[in-house]
Amino acid sequence: MQYLSTRGIATEPGTAPEKIGFSDAVLAGLAHDGGLYLPETWPQLSADTIASFAGKPFAEIAVEVIYPFTGGEISKADLRALADDAYKSFEHQAVTPLVQIDRDTFILELFHGPTLAFKDVAMQLLARLMDHILAKRGQRATIVGATSGDTGGAAIEAFRGSKRVDVVILFPDGRVSDVQRRMMTTPDDKNVHSVAVRGNFDDCQALVKAMFNDHGFRDRVGLSGVNSINWARIVAQVTYYFVAASTLGSPQRKITFAVPTGNFGDIFAGYVARRMGLPVEQLIIASNENDILPRTMAKGMYATREVKQTSSPSMDIQVSSNFERYLFEASGRDATTIRSQMDWLKQSGRFQVGPALAAFREDFNAAAASEDEVAEAIRSLYKTSGYVMDPHTACGYVALQKCRPQDQKNLGTDPKVILATAHPAKFPDAIAAILGIEAKLPARLAGLMSAMERFKVLDNDLTSIQRHVEAVTGRSA
Repeated sequence: MQYLSTRGIATEPGTAPEKIGFSDAVLAGLAHDGGLYLPETWPQLSADTIASFAGKPFAEIAVEVIYPFTGGEISKADLRALADDAYKSFEHQAVTPLVQIDRDTFILELFHGPTLAFKDVAMQLLARLMDHILAKRGQRATIVGATSGDTGGAAIEAFRGSKRVDVVILFPDGRVSDVQRRMMTTPDDKNVHSVAVRGNFDDCQALVKAMFNDHGFRDRVGLSGVNSINWARIVAQVTYYFVAASTLGSPQRKITFAVPTGNFGDIFAGYVARRMGLPVEQLIIASNENDILPRTMAKGMYATREVKQTSSPSMDIQVSSNFERYLFEASGRDATTIRSQMDWLKQSGRFQVGPALAAFREDFNAAAASEDEVAEAIRSLYKTSGYVMDPHTACGYVALQKCRPQDQKNLGTDPKVILATAHPAKFPDAIAAILGIEAKLPARLAGLMSAMERFKVLDNDLTSIQRHVEAVTGRSA
């Protein structure tokens, strides 16, 4: 199994575009030409294999889903050991349990990991994969990541104490919840460092991409990435689509998934599952008021606007990095078109989707939730079932209602699954304002809100950030 970049630029003039193996793709994160890695082909899982997943442990299913992507670079036995170790830290034995909230509607709880967010599912495994690969090669790496709230805490928790990886996480100053911030700033391990950037998430993401594109800096610090630009993050997330679907009767039944997403990574994992053979009825993109993806689907123009602060801060995004992966697929893997679109985005903040628009509308549905709709959804479900959704999950709930066919609104049809991407206790102020109740942290996190914080506040300036990374990792020029 080889991996190629969405931008397809050869490393040397007159040569074919670069292709690399799984281990190199995991360590690199972002391709040298600025593109994102994708597998050369899509592995297929048979209907019998998918049916056999029902009732199996999460780690066992993860190995069956992920192993075909490794190209044999990691043995199945080693991958199983890494998966078992990754998921033993989850509080629920099912890792990602389903909760029924209506006759045909279920919530897939992805927040039972160490930092109460879906990012843990992939990040816990990614940390072990990277340590395994680096140990075999006798190397070290520096991870620099951007977060809109959850990725940073998940990365720090997964990599803290690593002997081979230094971690620097950038987050937008004042634009994450107190719980999210403290999950990044209270760990005191010497290899983890948090930076509050005076700007928004898109600024943080742009800084990370700029560091990857500075090849001298990249090589000097051994730069690697853990945002959903890293292919291993995506493929690990594919697992829970198969887990949920097989539990609900797949492949005999088609499942609809409503996915809260800002960076397009979580729902792209659903698209990958479909490409691998999972029968999917609908993949619904659920946005908050930063509705760039629904607007793109409606108008055919990807056009950024000013980022709005909402009660679902992890989705306060206008540059959805993983959309590039989908456009590459939908355009027939036309790297020239992707380079042109990404150049337009960089220069003007917009680009025409072009011929890929028809495929986009066929492969996905999309809807945005206003702040009022989010609050009403949380109140409504709490009133009817006692279930408390966080604001991100509520965006998925709203989008499902908007995209559900009218003739199915009161019928028990094929299952619908809303991905619950965060625990409500990560957003206690929002829950208190909407429901008038306290969303309590699990007992194991009781000391989080009183622990000492440790982080740096820096301007949105590439040179300043790079110097800080070099200083904390001891890898200056």
